[in-house]
Amino acid sequence: MNPTERKSPWRRIVRNAAGTALVIAALALWMPYFVRAFVCDQFVVPSESMLPTLIPGDRILVNKLIAGARIYRSFDFAEGAPLRSFRLPGLRKVRVNDVVVFNVPHGYDRDRIEFRINYVYAKRCVGTPGDSVSIRNGYLRNNRHEGPVGDRERQRLLAETPDSAIPPTVLRAMPFDDSLFGWTIRNLGPLYVPRAGAKIALDLRNFRLYKPLVEYETGGSLSFDGRTARLDGKPLADYVFRKNYYFFCGDNVPNSKDSRYWGFAPEEFIIGVVKRISYSEEPVSGRRRPERRWKKVE
Repeated sequence: MNPTERKSPWRRIVRNAAGTALVIAALALWMPYFVRAFVCDQFVVPSESMLPTLIPGDRILVNKLIAGARIYRSFDFAEGAPLRSFRLPGLRKVRVNDVVVFNVPHGYDRDRIEFRINYVYAKRCVGTPGDSVSIRNGYLRNNRHEGPVGDRERQRLLAETPDSAIPPTVLRAMPFDDSLFGWTIRNLGPLYVPRAGAKIALDLRNFRLYKPLVEYETGGSLSFDGRTARLDGKPLADYVFRKNYYFFCGDNVPNSKDSRYWGFAPEEFIIGVVKRISYSEEPVSGRRRPERRWKKVE
C-alpha cells in the first residue's frame, strides 16, 4: 500500500467534516429567514390603538402557521404594484377576536386598496367573511358570534362620550356619506363583510360601500350615473366577490384608525395572528417591562 492510499481515509474524514460544517453554517445563516418567512415574525407596537391589550413598545410575535404563511410570487413592491402571492395551508382560519397583523389596505392613503410592504397594523378581528358587523352606542357586534367582541371597557368609555366631545373628523365613519348612512364610530351598520362567491346588487348603497373592493378585484373604474352602476362604462347590475375580506378594529375604540374609517382588509393582506409578547420596552427610556415578557395575547 502506497502512502497516498494510507492517507485517503483521513482525507475522506476531513472532506466529510468540511461538508458537514458548510451545511451547518448554511442552516445557521438561513434559518432565521426561514422562520420569519414561514413560521413566526416579530413586530414593534408603535401606538395606543390596541390599549390595553398591547401598549407602545411591545414586541409582538406573529404566528404565521395559524392562517398559513403568505408567499410572494413577485418581489415588485413599488408604489402601485399589485400584491402577487399565495398562502400555504394553515391550521385554521382567522377568527373573531383574534389579534391580527396585516398590511394596511389603503397603503398610500388614497381612495383605493393598495399594497404597501412595510405598512402594517395590529388590530382585533371583528368580522370574518360572510359576517354582518355593527356598532351600537359604541359597542361592537357580530351577528354570528356569541359573546363580547373586543375590549368592553374601552367600548363603554366610547358609549359614555357625547358626540359633542369627539372631533367630527374622528366621529364620522365610512363610507362618509351622511345622506345615505350617517354612520359614526359609535353607531354603524349592519354591514356585510364580503366572502368569495357572495353576490350583491349594485344599487346606490352597495356602490358606496363596496366600490373600492370591486375596483381592487377588477382593476376597473366603477361609477354610478344615478340609476345604474357602470364598470369601465359598461352597466353592472350585480357583482360576485372574488376574494374574502375582514373587518378589524383596535381595542382602544375611542382612538384607533381601523376598519371604521377605511373599510375592509383583503384576506391576502393578512400576515399572521398575534399570540405572545416576546418582550416590551418603554419607547422613550428603553426600560424593560419584565411583567410583559412572554405575556399571552388574548
